[in-house]
Amino acid sequence: MPCWTTQFAEGTGLVHVARLLRFSQYASRPPPSATPTQSAPSRKSAPRDPIAVGDRDAAVNRAASHNYFLMDRYEAGVQLHGTEVKSIREGKANLKDSYGLVKDGECFLLNAHIGAFSHGNTMNHEETRTRKLLLHKEELRKLLAVTREKGLTLIPTRLYFRKGKVKCELAVAKGKQDWDKRETERKREADKEARAAIARSQRH
Repeated sequence: MPCWTTQFAEGTGLVHVARLLRFSQYASRPPPSATPTQSAPSRKSAPRDPIAVGDRDAAVNRAASHNYFLMDRYEAGVQLHGTEVKSIREGKANLKDSYGLVKDGECFLLNAHIGAFSHGNTMNHEETRTRKLLLHKEELRKLLAVTREKGLTLIPTRLYFRKGKVKCELAVAKGKQDWDKRETERKREADKEARAAIARSQRH
């Protein structure tokens, strides 16, 4: 007959083995699958304003190439009020009758029309005020020399945004005679007809 110490040892050994078996079964179980978390719906980014990012001109002087021979062109910054920048972004600028002038070592934009800002209230700007153009000293020196030549003037051809700032393209220009304008118009019509003919041929 076994003694009680032997039975106790055997009993405790069995308990220990049972515990080990339960632990190994638990450890071998695959972890519960993680419940997929629903991601928050992504906000749609607002469409970019093509004028503000420079993909499209804010204003184009379409009469410039009709009335003038356009030669050298310069990029100038424009000194503007906040409401003027916002109006240009809204497409309210018009360069039709505008021109550039070099005076006292500085360059100015005259007669450019920038309409009132839609939310400007009493803080709005004067629509046709004279505005300073920002150019390098060497560019100013060249433009001063050019405008002293007979028959040459400075004509703004377009306004646009570059890196968030308004820029003005300023062209050295020579006025066309009436027959020059007629020739320009004939070329424009011929180009228009050629483009239309190409478009028709591509459709067939």
